[in-house]
Amino acid sequence: MFTGLIEEVGAVVRLARVPEGAHLHVRAHAVLGGTRLGDSIAVNGACLTVVQVGEGSFAVDCMAETLAHTTLGTLRPGDPVNLERAMALGDRLGGHLVLGHVDAVGEVAAVQTRGIAWELRVKLPAELRGYVAPKGSVAVDGISLTVTDVSEADFGLGIIPHTLASTTLKGAAPGRRVNLEADVLARYVRQALSGLLAAGEDAGRKAGGEGGLTRESLRRLGF
Repeated sequence: MFTGLIEEVGAVVRLARVPEGAHLHVRAHAVLGGTRLGDSIAVNGACLTVVQVGEGSFAVDCMAETLAHTTLGTLRPGDPVNLERAMALGDRLGGHLVLGHVDAVGEVAAVQTRGIAWELRVKLPAELRGYVAPKGSVAVDGISLTVTDVSEADFGLGIIPHTLASTTLKGAAPGRRVNLEADVLARYVRQALSGLLAAGEDAGRKAGGEGGLTRESLRRLGF
């Protein structure tokens, strides 16, 4: 579990391809403090297990599934990456609950300045429709950000100067691909509503109706 508050920006040393996966070596400093083999570090928003800790670097294994559903497979030596260690129980939760499980890869559509801040617009992948809401949270390359607005095609994000200076977003430009993770609360609410709607339709059909949520179907479900 993570907070979406980036601890440092590391740099890729190398991405060594192996059958059905890859070994990723990252140069870092802050996140190495107290890190042991088996610990979790989020790299650009993807939760990965540390398999090697060295002087000024660490290594993680990336499964084929991870490479296929994130941007990690495109990393090259020297590329900057956002890093965050798993949160400790009792820590302040300054961002939002981030699992490090990337839902989809999005693409930056536009970047423009808004006073002291930047507005980033990201194309909305079909997998995240219904999970991104205005004033809600979303993790972009592991960074906890607040959604300003949502349209059918994209959503907006307000980026303050500190976030720009402390993460890889300072290099964001249209066309850049980013890892996206929906708020875990949105996932569960969406899943619960889907089950409720399905149960309502089933209850409606059994009652000889046309299905859907009705007063009668809700009563049968115990509401």
